[in-house]
Amino acid sequence: MITPIAVSILASYTLRFTQLDREISAQSGESLFQSARRHGVRIVGACGGRGTCGTCVVHVAEGSVERVDAGFDATAEDAFSGKKWVRACQVRPCGDCRIEVAPRSLAVVVRAEIDTGADDERLPLDPTISNHDLVLAEATLADPLSDADRLRQAIGVPVLAFDLAAARRLPGLLHEQSRALRARLRYGEVIDVATSGRHALGLAVDLGTTNVAGFLVDLESGVRLAGLGIENPQAAWGADLISRINYAIGGAVPANELREAALEAINALAHDLCYAIGATRHDIVDVSVCGNTAMHHLLLGLPVRQLGRAPFVAAIREGIDAKARDLGLAVNPGAWIHIAPSIGGFVGGDHVSALLATESRWSEGRTSLVMDIGTNTEISLIHAGILRSVSSPSGPALEGGHISCGMRAAEGAIERVTLAADGALAVRTIGNCEPVGLCGSGVLDALATLHRSGVIDVRGRIAEHHPVVVQHQGKRAVQLAPGVLLTQHDVRAVQLAKAAIRTAVDMLLVEAGLDTWQIDRIIIAGSFGAYIDIESGIEIGLFPDLPRERYDQVGNAAGVGVRMLLISGAARQRARELAASSRYIELSSRSGFQKRFLHNIGFPVPPTSSRTLK
Repeated sequence: MITPIAVSILASYTLRFTQLDREISAQSGESLFQSARRHGVRIVGACGGRGTCGTCVVHVAEGSVERVDAGFDATAEDAFSGKKWVRACQVRPCGDCRIEVAPRSLAVVVRAEIDTGADDERLPLDPTISNHDLVLAEATLADPLSDADRLRQAIGVPVLAFDLAAARRLPGLLHEQSRALRARLRYGEVIDVATSGRHALGLAVDLGTTNVAGFLVDLESGVRLAGLGIENPQAAWGADLISRINYAIGGAVPANELREAALEAINALAHDLCYAIGATRHDIVDVSVCGNTAMHHLLLGLPVRQLGRAPFVAAIREGIDAKARDLGLAVNPGAWIHIAPSIGGFVGGDHVSALLATESRWSEGRTSLVMDIGTNTEISLIHAGILRSVSSPSGPALEGGHISCGMRAAEGAIERVTLAADGALAVRTIGNCEPVGLCGSGVLDALATLHRSGVIDVRGRIAEHHPVVVQHQGKRAVQLAPGVLLTQHDVRAVQLAKAAIRTAVDMLLVEAGLDTWQIDRIIIAGSFGAYIDIESGIEIGLFPDLPRERYDQVGNAAGVGVRMLLISGAARQRARELAASSRYIELSSRSGFQKRFLHNIGFPVPPTSSRTLK
């Protein structure tokens, strides 16, 4: 007799996202956020779905949902309209649903700063790939050399190895088409053979925590052909590095999900960039990638458990060269990928690339700070020929994450908050459209303006009685625009972020025995740094109070540096030297860190203003 086996069949529901024109299936027990993430519907979730940030805001227009945790309040900030908004990570469907995503929770980035260069920019060229146009003699009975040997004879330089894909392609080019071809060599290895005149392209990628920037470069001329920035798909597992690390250490499956998400971004960039210039991904024969240590490890499939806890040890710091196909990149099968070296802790190859790109600005014997501000902020101090580096876990608040009405730099995001001539608040949005939320540069401007006008005091407290101050869910908040608030919790989040960054600067100065006034130049790099108002940063204590002319905003320096690594063997050697020579400092191990951090949480005494906020 056969005993029947009980099979549990999970219910499946349909979720319709009408704004996105997407329809997906949801498994019983999954939260709305988990279902969306599994199907690639990108809803912002700064905390990775743990219910702590309030950024995955949705409205269930049709159907019903229930709480994931009966003891957890799933209600979201109701600053948009009279609708009932909930956190997608804290509710699960009870049947088919139609879902409306709040505008600020749509993971669409329209202003991913790639850099300040032009598409015809040329960088110093020292190529690792050489191209050889050849016409091979036809084999005869008297001279029956193999196709590979015939190529070796014609090329005129030592050939040490053949990539398997190139060896497979060679006979077809010789015997089915013309005997004229172009061979591409990398350090003695034939990595590709192509028809004569076919240009060799390279792909340079700045794999950031928040955004991923890609650049297509002509490897023969060094000219940048196209550039594009997109959101890092890993953001669905958390805006900060620790959230992603905690998810990755859950096992091989979650770690691979994060690796595949990074590959998805790089492959999408390769496709879109090639499409833009009429090329194919097969034309990409070399790739360079930079990223912080966590991005580096997640892409390569390296273990990250030890990176997520003290003393934050990397599996490997050196630069890595590997076959791109071994990582799953959809480029020429013979192409190699070069991963930039790291310095230590979370100071990774992106910062090394930024140092490489800005070296002409800081190598003049002057005391300089290089700051790449973002979810993870890396800072280097160069003084008396010594390079010191630190990493500061500033978190996503400065990029709009963990802010009640925060959002990425997309249309409708408030990016500037100023005091109008009549004493009222004035805001400017990206795209000059109706305000939807608040991005990082807008957060800093708002704090600086409100602090200057006395709405926020030196301890960060919002004034109780003021025309722009409202009560929101029993707590004080500032009404910046209809439906857009800055809450007391938001102010605290930014205070912690700016204190972490400023304390990192202070500790570097202590290590070097310097005072703040001795800094000759402060180089601000990164997407956030490209748009931040330096005066606002100084007013809230994020930056040292130094003359404005000492500040230099350079945009995505890491993007320039990773292109240098792509087209220059000398640049790769210099990057290795910079990474090896830098003195990495683990801030948490330094005495006085906590005291300075607590001091830096407060705001400086505001300058005297002739205007007050009405």
